[in-house]
Amino acid sequence: MTVTTAIVLVKGDITRQSADAIVNAANTSLLGGGGVDGAIHRRGGPEILAACRALRASHYGKGLAVGEAVATTAGNLDARWVIHTVGPRFLSEEDRSALLASCYRESLRVADELGARTVAFPAVSAGIYGWPMEDAARIAVETVRATETAVEEVRFVLFEDQAYEVFARQVDC
Repeated sequence: MTVTTAIVLVKGDITRQSADAIVNAANTSLLGGGGVDGAIHRRGGPEILAACRALRASHYGKGLAVGEAVATTAGNLDARWVIHTVGPRFLSEEDRSALLASCYRESLRVADELGARTVAFPAVSAGIYGWPMEDAARIAVETVRATETAVEEVRFVLFEDQAYEVFARQVDC
């Protein structure tokens, strides 16, 4: 099952990516929000929200737990699927690194179940959830490198120059 997974960095808008799957840094409700989540729902259109509502009506009545992942249609995005994952909020008094790593592992597990070969990730939890970018990048890159997957390309799509530079340092390590 394991292939050599290429890690690619892109500076830009994740909603403009062409990939088998785009990962959404969702909130537990799965019903849209701000940041990456809101952008994916806006660009992807009502099909994504309808699919998320269906998930809430069936298996995820209380929402998606932190560190888990689930897929829906990608609607109008240039992808087959959106993989929604809920990142943890950063808390200086509690180490939640395992939950953040789980977002990447679980997203790759779902990608494998779907047969996705290219997956575009944002910097999960590094926005409004307050995770320090250096640590978020380290956890993201280390977890992707350590996870057995059939995904051929993991693309980190970073909106800001600073985030891109931080991820580039981690990928070059």
